[in-house]
This record gives sequence, structure tokens and C-alpha cells, in this order.
Amino acid sequence: MGWQPMAVRAARWALFGALIAAMAAVVRPAPVLAAAPGAAAGDSFPVATEARLGGDETQTRFVMDLDRKIELHAFTLADPYRVIVDLPQVTFQLPAKSGETGRGLIKAFRYGLVMPGGSRVVFDLVKPVRVDKAFVVEPAGGAPARLVLDLVATDRDSFLRRIAADEKALPAVIAPTPTGPTAQANAADSLPLVVLDPGHGGIDTGTKSAAGELEKDIVLDFAQRLRDRIEKAGKYRVLMTRTDDTFVPLADRVRIARNAGAALFVSIHADSLPRGEGDAQGATVYTLSDKATDSAAARLAEQENRADVIAGVDLKAEPDDVAGILIDLAQRETKTFSLQLARKLVGEMKATARLYKEPIKSAGFRVLRAPDVPSVLIELGYVSNRQDLQSLLSEAWRDRTANAVATAVDGYFATHVVAARAGAN
Repeated sequence: MGWQPMAVRAARWALFGALIAAMAAVVRPAPVLAAAPGAAAGDSFPVATEARLGGDETQTRFVMDLDRKIELHAFTLADPYRVIVDLPQVTFQLPAKSGETGRGLIKAFRYGLVMPGGSRVVFDLVKPVRVDKAFVVEPAGGAPARLVLDLVATDRDSFLRRIAADEKALPAVIAPTPTGPTAQANAADSLPLVVLDPGHGGIDTGTKSAAGELEKDIVLDFAQRLRDRIEKAGKYRVLMTRTDDTFVPLADRVRIARNAGAALFVSIHADSLPRGEGDAQGATVYTLSDKATDSAAARLAEQENRADVIAGVDLKAEPDDVAGILIDLAQRETKTFSLQLARKLVGEMKATARLYKEPIKSAGFRVLRAPDVPSVLIELGYVSNRQDLQSLLSEAWRDRTANAVATAVDGYFATHVVAARAGAN
């Protein structure tokens, strides 16, 4: 049996696990994409080299140059209005700042890898549209292959009817057998499992400093250092929700932890204040609560919870009232353990990192919602603050702070092992 901090409640957790798995099934999966015609195994990925917009708020065309013809699937999502174009994995070599400004019906667009073998372009819209055409033309006469997306303005009712029709036409998709981090976890190992969750990744860059440093890169490096320090103790296993620049949906991050039997879940992020909203600095540790401790915590949770919206995932499906009550009951004890971990983290980090004036907060982060896994979200600092950013970019600071977090994790487990042994006697 693996180490479980609440082993005597295993049957209860299994019940909640089945409930959550059933609810997760209602989320619409991304369509399965075909490989590029004629592409053989081992071929390099298609390359996108240029993108441009034309038209007005009545009709807008998007064109992207490619080195070969590929398949695509386009669909729309509402609230906010978006068009999603799913592609096989593409290497994007577009000019800097591509997509930051729009034209016509398109406010802006983002692009990137959303899963191994799959890329996505997400268009933020000015108003509802109809996808008039979406196709890729063969290269010819010295011109590259071109992806063409034609959008035509429409009304909201027509837009929503089109979404409903698309969803009805989707074939049933069976979830693939887990691979990567989840499959690598050794369920028979008796050591406690710590899941580290570097925030954002791929198409979701997270916040960005004035000089262009990206949150997704900062937190991945920190999580890798933290993993090395926790594993070095030889008392724990460590699993990461991502180990490279890959987008992982929020629900999948929680699912990775629960499927692997995690004893702890630690999500790593960095914050930023919008320009004109003052200055703030220091690290903060968050636990889950439906009622945020303050407006700043609520703002941050809303910002982080929109990560799936950025990648075009539909987040409208929510658990019903009964499921919500059951999950809340399960989370009460887990929240207690999470708060204990948060206090350990603050106690250790204060010696190495500047802390926010109220270093322990709570808010409704989706990524902390596993009912049976004590979970915290660490905001390492503010990339919008010059001093914090200097620390975040310092290898020495990252090493010291990773050591502090690892010490806090060790202290948390030491406390619970003692408690578990006392309860068994």
C-alpha cells in the first residue's frame, strides 16, 4: 500500500473519486486531429512562418503560411466569443508579437502546443461570428501552403445555435490511456508522492514582466529545482504536471494528482499587478476557499481560472448542487491539512524570500479542488515589482527558496507521520 495521510478514509475517497470522474466526463474533449497528408512517422513537424489579417467588422480573413498542407478543425465558443482552430502539432515561427493586435472581427489571437501532437490557434472576437470557410491550400507556383479562415459577422442567437449543433455532431471520444507523468508514477511505491504543478505552459504564457520574462518559464525552472531537492532527501516521490513548455488543462492537473495517489499537491505561480493598480511585492501561499480572503485574492483566482479559456477549453460544465455538497464535505478535512502545509511554507520561506504583508490567503482556485489531496498554490512574487523580478530571475534565490519549500514539505510529512503512528497505537 502506498503512503496515505488519510488511509482510514480510503473507501470514502474512492466514492468521491468516482463522483469527480463522472463529472469530468461532461467536459468536451478536443477533437482528434489527423496527421498531415503524406507525413510519415519521424517527419519534422509542419512549420508556420507568417500570419496576417484582412477585412473589417463585417467579414475578416486570417491567413497563415505553412511549409506543407495539414488538416484542421475549427469551432466556436461563447462567453467570451472565440474561434478555435485545432491543428496537428505545428512549429510556430511567426514574427514577434504576432497576434497581439487584431483587425476587423478579430481582437487578437494566440497559438501554441496544447497537447503532444496537437496545436491550437485561439481567436478572441469583437462580436459573434460565423465560420464561413476554414481550409488549407496546397503549396503551388512557389507560394507556400496557406491556412485560410474566413469569418462573417452574425448575431448571438445564430452563434449559439451553431455551437449547439457542433456539440451534437461531435462523435463520442474515449479518453486515451494516460501517458507521460501519470503513467510513470509507481503506485506500488510506499513513499509519499508530491505532485508539483508549474503553472501555465504552451499557449498559456501566464503573466509577463515589462521586459518580457514569462511566468510559465520562471515557474517551470523553479519547480524543477524543487523537484531535485525533494527527491534528494530519498523520502518522497515527485511527479510534475508538466516538464516542458506544454499546455495542461486545469482539470487534468488535478486529475494527474488524484490518479497517481498524491499525498500533496503544490502549484507554483508568479503574480503581477495590472499597470496603474499600484505596486505589491512578496510571496503568498494560497489555500482553497469559495470565499476569497480579499479582492486581490479573488482577482488572482479569476485570472488563474481563465487559463482554460485562453486555450479554448469550454468551462461551462459545472458539478450540480448535490455533487457540490458532497465535494465540500470531503474538502473540509483536506482544507485543514492544506492550511497546515501553508503555515509550514510561510515559516520556512520567510528566511529566504520576501513575503507579502498577508502571506497566507485563500480563494477559489480550480487547480486546488481535489477533495482528497492537500493542496496549496504558491505565488513566488510579483513580476511587476522590480525587486521581486530580480529575485525570481536569480538562480541563487531560486535555489534558496526551493530549499525552503522542500524543508517545509519535509516538516509537513514529519508531523503527519507522527500523528498517523500515534493514531495507530
